[in-house]
Amino acid sequence: MNKNLVIALAGNPNCGKTTIFNALTGSKQHVGNWPGVTVEKKEGKLKAGGKEITVVDLPGTYSLGAYSEDEVVARNFILKDNPDVVINVIDSSNIERNLYLTMQILETGANVVLALNMMDEAKNKNIEINTKKLAQLLNIPVITTVATKGQGMEELIDEAIRLGDKKQVKSFNINYGDDIEREVDILEETLAQSCASLEYPPKWTAIKLLENDEYIKKLMEEYNQDKSVNNKIEKSINNLTDIIGYEPDTFIIDKRYELISEIIQKSVKKQVVRKESTSDKIDKVVTHKWFGIPIFAIIMFLIYQVTMTFGNEFLGGYVGDAFTALGEWVEPLLETIGTSELLTSFIVDGLIGGLGAVMVFVPMLFVMYILISILEDTGYMARAAYVMDKFMNYIGLHGKTAVSLIISSGCNVAGIMSTRTLDSKKDRMIAILINPFVSCGARLPVYALFAGAFFEGRRIGIFDASGIVVFSLYVLGIVVAILMGKFFSKRVFKGEESYFIMELPPYRIPTVKSIIIHMWEKSEAFLKKAGTIILGTVVVVWVLSNLPGGVEPGSSESLIGIIGSSIAPIFTWAGFDNWQSSVALITGLGAKEAVVGTLATVYGVAEGPDLTGAIQQIFTPLSALSFMVMTLLYCPCAATIGAIRRETNSRKWAAITVGYTCLIGWGAAVIVYQVGRLMGFN
Repeated sequence: MNKNLVIALAGNPNCGKTTIFNALTGSKQHVGNWPGVTVEKKEGKLKAGGKEITVVDLPGTYSLGAYSEDEVVARNFILKDNPDVVINVIDSSNIERNLYLTMQILETGANVVLALNMMDEAKNKNIEINTKKLAQLLNIPVITTVATKGQGMEELIDEAIRLGDKKQVKSFNINYGDDIEREVDILEETLAQSCASLEYPPKWTAIKLLENDEYIKKLMEEYNQDKSVNNKIEKSINNLTDIIGYEPDTFIIDKRYELISEIIQKSVKKQVVRKESTSDKIDKVVTHKWFGIPIFAIIMFLIYQVTMTFGNEFLGGYVGDAFTALGEWVEPLLETIGTSELLTSFIVDGLIGGLGAVMVFVPMLFVMYILISILEDTGYMARAAYVMDKFMNYIGLHGKTAVSLIISSGCNVAGIMSTRTLDSKKDRMIAILINPFVSCGARLPVYALFAGAFFEGRRIGIFDASGIVVFSLYVLGIVVAILMGKFFSKRVFKGEESYFIMELPPYRIPTVKSIIIHMWEKSEAFLKKAGTIILGTVVVVWVLSNLPGGVEPGSSESLIGIIGSSIAPIFTWAGFDNWQSSVALITGLGAKEAVVGTLATVYGVAEGPDLTGAIQQIFTPLSALSFMVMTLLYCPCAATIGAIRRETNSRKWAAITVGYTCLIGWGAAVIVYQVGRLMGFN
């Protein structure tokens, strides 16, 4: 008996798969109430029944085709890695649609346990599922679960262990009719003879070839150089097309759906309720063709208002006071024990001042991420992507691009990774290249510093001007991303237009635990960078500010001043040609949060700990706005460039991204400053 088991979790997007993964393994993967959350497989461990079990959470997918990277990841793991058991998670309230993936998984020959998840929602929709009959028809075990409440988890893992121990796959075959079956048998025999080392099951491969699966067809070309197999494939497809009257892939899909309809008819009862649901009533408003986008804009505007006023001004003030008090307490303490002036400056101005200037924005990020997590968990974010679809298509972009742009508002790396759900290479490349323009959470501390210094307390109607400025930057990033997407779509990447399909999940009341977990997941990266990249940057900047010996620390004669001064003239037209700003933009290439840490260090060394007061002496409101625009649009952080390099598999596109974003950032900053001057705002 095997003491180690590998269990794969497979299912449609938004079926509760990752919630089950968390419930089984205790992991805290991101669980969002909208499709496209898992974009790569995740692993977790648990012990049950005396076994060490590895659970793999596969990307959510509607089929085992090869139209997008997430489908390939899921398919290859099931077929090539041969997990002991596949737990196919189904949204019970949408069982008919979900069963299409079940059919495909069963055809691979995998050991399958069906998890009928979200049974509470199915009951609310008056859907009654006869689990015994369903298990009989599919010839696999069926377990009912409500993952959000932990119901059915023990039964699910026990059944998976029992099935994994048996190592006996129950047969499941779809009768595609004599004509299809005859050609499948011919191809299966051909593959067994000509492609003995093929990693996929011959019968499954034969069916996929008749479905005209491009991925498998290319694989055949690699295995069979003399083209004999490809010729037989073409002959089989032509024979079936002549007999059926149309290509066999459509016929095969229809046969699967026919079987699904028979299974549903025999095992599921639906009580028709004509009453309009609460979700439908809300969707009539928030997905309205005219009101949908304005409602989304208003919601995001209010989020930035609350973030800046409550998160930054109110809560951030307490953190700032705490670090100021810490510096004032540590400095005389160090002097008392005889610490040198240089070391005292390093600790007080460098470490406490530099890190403190960054950490003061942690409450603001907490507030913003809590609000965004609420939108995700309620299901609204899926609606936001939906209402953006028509607009995105109008300008030549795929609707799913909106999903990656929304995800990027948290982190550009996550947004770029989410493009794996896009089907065509054209769509993926465009989405990847425009993602860096979306304002991520790492840029927010820069906005908060400058908006707080120059616009806080000013009112535009009932709203604080600082929140309006930050929201405007968010909108500007989206606008630039869309314009560049239009350019790439029309001039650089030309190809067939693809279609946008997105499931709108039901609205759900988010749990406090879920919101806190999501908030922490998003904020954790910021805190980690504060303790690594930003801390390292602060130390380097402080050292360069005090070298060479004998110069005034933090002056233009120091090494950091010389570096900054050599670059500063580039930004003369943008209004911030001081060397401190230039150095901050350089360190921002590592992490955008480092811009604030760098400014705090160089100004702290030269002028003391009051960073806000220091930048108010150097910048004007107009040049501050220009600097924020530059921070928004110029080269993304090193992690984002690395993600672009990985996802495009090209150093060239990573380098192009660095170059063209810097050029656009500089150009936009110059336009803002020069137009502002002409309008008399300087």
